[in-house]
Amino acid sequence: MLITASNFIGTPILSMQASGKIGEITDFIIEPESLKAIAFFVSGPGINPETDILDAKSIREYSSYGCVIDSEDDLTARGDVVRIDKVLDLNFSLNELKVETKKGTKLGQIVNFTMTDDNFTVQQLIVRRPKLKALLDTELTIPRSEIVEVTDDKIIVKDEEKTIKARAEKEDFIPNFVNPFRKTELSRAPAQTKNPADTDIE
Repeated sequence: MLITASNFIGTPILSMQASGKIGEITDFIIEPESLKAIAFFVSGPGINPETDILDAKSIREYSSYGCVIDSEDDLTARGDVVRIDKVLDLNFSLNELKVETKKGTKLGQIVNFTMTDDNFTVQQLIVRRPKLKALLDTELTIPRSEIVEVTDDKIIVKDEEKTIKARAEKEDFIPNFVNPFRKTELSRAPAQTKNPADTDIE
């Protein structure tokens, strides 16, 4: 099942130990290399502000009731998990990221996205159209299979709008896009992560 990102914000965090809600999801930590939410920021009365990160691997179950975890001990702080820290250092966000085709046609900016409910992998991008094009179509849905390159300031897709709209209704996910950041650039210097990868991952 697909979850809309905007609807996922505010999802309750349910602790089995506390037998109830301890907080809620407030934001995503998305790994640009895989376009997957590997963790989430959380807050709430039952959550220590110093440990406000929920690793996606700690979620036992997701349902309409919320995200079930064992206890507040599953929450972590920045500096606890290297994998999460590397993504945080990139300061990457899908919100308002520009989208354009390989030919340079500007399609708009991301205003929402969908992801799977089992491993939180991004499947579709919801793009707000530029003002002139918005007269005919206010939003464009782009399936993951159209993505060929991800950088820290834009996403590049394969085809023009008509082809993308047609495929969005019938295509399943086929992983086929480049590594968005060079391995050597996964450091604590965000200013050094401005260049896209040089080669495609087939």
